[in-house]
Amino acid sequence: MIKNEINLKKKVLISGASIAGPTLGFWLAKYGFEVTIVERSKALRLGGQNLDVRGAGRAIVKMMGIEKEILAANTGEKGLQFVNRNNEVEAEFPVEGGDSFTSEAEILRGDLVNILYNCTKNDVEYVFGKYITAINQGPDKIEVTFSDNEIEVFDLLIAADGVRSTTRKLIFGDEPEVKFMGLYNAWYTIPKMERDTQWARWYTAPESRVMVLRPDNHGTVRASFSFLSDDKTYLQGSNNEQKKVLKDKLSGAGWEEERLMKEIDDNNDVYFDGISQVHAPRWFDGRAGMIGDAAYCPTPLTGMGTTLAMVGAYLLAGELSRHEKHEDAFSAYEKRMRPFVEKIQKLPPGVPWLAHPKSKFGVSAVNTVASMIASRPFKMIGRLFSSGKKESTKDEIEIPIFE
Repeated sequence: MIKNEINLKKKVLISGASIAGPTLGFWLAKYGFEVTIVERSKALRLGGQNLDVRGAGRAIVKMMGIEKEILAANTGEKGLQFVNRNNEVEAEFPVEGGDSFTSEAEILRGDLVNILYNCTKNDVEYVFGKYITAINQGPDKIEVTFSDNEIEVFDLLIAADGVRSTTRKLIFGDEPEVKFMGLYNAWYTIPKMERDTQWARWYTAPESRVMVLRPDNHGTVRASFSFLSDDKTYLQGSNNEQKKVLKDKLSGAGWEEERLMKEIDDNNDVYFDGISQVHAPRWFDGRAGMIGDAAYCPTPLTGMGTTLAMVGAYLLAGELSRHEKHEDAFSAYEKRMRPFVEKIQKLPPGVPWLAHPKSKFGVSAVNTVASMIASRPFKMIGRLFSSGKKESTKDEIEIPIFE
C-alpha cells in the first residue's frame, strides 16, 4: 500500500515501556512505521497492583489478539469484602455480581506489561536503561539527546512515561497541570499468610485511612494504603523519609496495621505517590506529543487509566497511519479523544473523601452503606429499576477500523 510505503520512512520514538507505549508501538509497527521505545529502567518494570481492561479497552486487546492471554492471567480474585477492625465481613461484592468491584479482566500491571512486550518485541526496538535529556525540533525532524549523550534523529516523538513524565516537561514545560487530589497511596507486594483468601479485603480506619489487601496469581498479596492529606511536601522527601510518613500514618489504624508496618521496613519495592490528574490544554507541539497518563491521567480512582492508555494509543496510531501530515493526524486524534478523556476525568461527587472518613462514626457509615448495597433486597430493587434501561456508556467511545 502507498500509505505503508510512506510510513516506512517515518521513525517514531516512544518514551516509556509500560502500557500506552507498547500499545502504540504495536499499532504503529503494524501500519509500517519504524518504532523505537526507550525505557529509563534497565529492564521491564513488572511490579504494581491490579488493573482491569474494560469497555473500549477490551475491544482494543481483542483486535491485538491478546484478550485470551489477559483473561488467562486473571488474578483469581473472587470479589471484594469490606471488613471491620476484627476482620469480620461487613459487605461482600462477588466478581459475578453486576455491582462487583472486580473485573473479569482483572490482571496485575506487571503481567499486562509482559504480555504487551512479548507481542511487540519482534517488531519494535526496545532500548532499556536510557532516557531523554534534551529535544531539538526542526521543520522536518526532531533531534533527541539521551542520558548517555547519544544523539538520534526521528520524525516524531511521543511521551508515554506516566503521570510524572520527564519527557512531557521537555516538550511542554510547566504548561500541563498536575492536579493533586489530596490523596496519597502506597503500593507494595507482601508475603501471603494463612488468613489471606482469594477475596480482596477493604478496611476503613478513622483519620481518613484505607487499607486494601488483594490476592494475586503469583502466591503473594498486593497491599495498598491510602490516606487523605493536603500536605504536598511528602513526595519531596527521601525514600526513608517517605517510609516514616507511611508508618506514622499507619500507626493506630488497627486491622493489618502491624503487618503492613513491618513490610514497609522490609520491602524494597514500596511505591508511594500523590494521586493526581493531568490536565493539558494541548497534547502535541510540533513533532512531539504525549499519550496515556503523561497526557491525561484520570487517577486510579476512575478505574479507567488502562483503558484510556490503550484506546488513546490505538487511535493515535490509526490517525497517523491515514494522514500524510502529522499535524492533521494529531488534530484528528485530539478531536476524537479529548471528549472521552474529559468525561472519564469527571469524578463522582465526594470522591475520594467519602471513602476516607475521618471519624469512627464515618467509618461505621461507610460499612453500613456498603452492607446495604450488597444486601439481597437492595440488589433486587436495583434490578427492578434498571430493567430495560440502556447500560452506562461512560467507558464507551467509537472505535473505528483503520485500513
